[in-house]
Amino acid sequence: MLKSLGIHDLMNFDFMDPPPAETLLRALEALYALGALNDKGELTKLGRRMAEFPLDPQLAKTLLASETYGVSEQIASICAMVSIGSAVFYRPKDKQVFAENAHKNFSRGNVGDHIAMMNVYNSWAESNFSAQWCYENYVQLRSMKRARDIRDQLVGLMERVEIEMAGDEANHDAIRKAIAAGFFYNTAKLQKDGTYKTVKQPQTVHIHPSSSLSEALPRWTVYHELVLTSKEFMRTVSEIKPEWLVDIAPHFYSRKDILDEGKKLPKGKGKSAEEGVS
Repeated sequence: MLKSLGIHDLMNFDFMDPPPAETLLRALEALYALGALNDKGELTKLGRRMAEFPLDPQLAKTLLASETYGVSEQIASICAMVSIGSAVFYRPKDKQVFAENAHKNFSRGNVGDHIAMMNVYNSWAESNFSAQWCYENYVQLRSMKRARDIRDQLVGLMERVEIEMAGDEANHDAIRKAIAAGFFYNTAKLQKDGTYKTVKQPQTVHIHPSSSLSEALPRWTVYHELVLTSKEFMRTVSEIKPEWLVDIAPHFYSRKDILDEGKKLPKGKGKSAEEGVS
């Protein structure tokens, strides 16, 4: 945002509450990797388009990439849903089994958390944004109304930067590629002990227990954020194919980064999550 206001020397900018220098450098590196900054640290044309959206840069890049893959309608819904955080579902103590079964319907086929969020929004929209639908599916009505408001704003901004609104909700690979285009920084690979290791700046992470993929354990994942509780957990996770990373971000990933080292993985794990479903 400061870059879009013409403030270029962020390292020497007089912040009221200055962030640590390392944090600022990482943010600038991320913007450069996303293509928002050029070699001189100035905003690119892509960066100026990204600055139009009141979103994290990764979500803004995902929205812009959605046009390339023909899934801008779906990505608008997903960005709106992840923007409201984790307050989508609820589980009454006396109806936990019913609630969990209702929630599993949205991720049937191990489609991953992003597409599950899209399915929630689409199903609610098909019910004409019904409060009864939310009650029957144990979904927070207030959160959904907020997601609808955010989505309406995003669609208006997407039209302003001339993103063609197109949709193909059945093309899961295209949706995941658009997500990976914004979140290629946030990727992890399954290890032989059943944990994950982030691909860049390696650290051990785990799929959050609330994720629809927590048991499927796909070989490669992209995640929305890391959450530290008892362990470092990836929250809002989808499966990706490693070769996408080289195509999407060749400046950031090489073939060496994604080579399968032939490690033996846990039995029944590491297959495509969707393949593992009969």
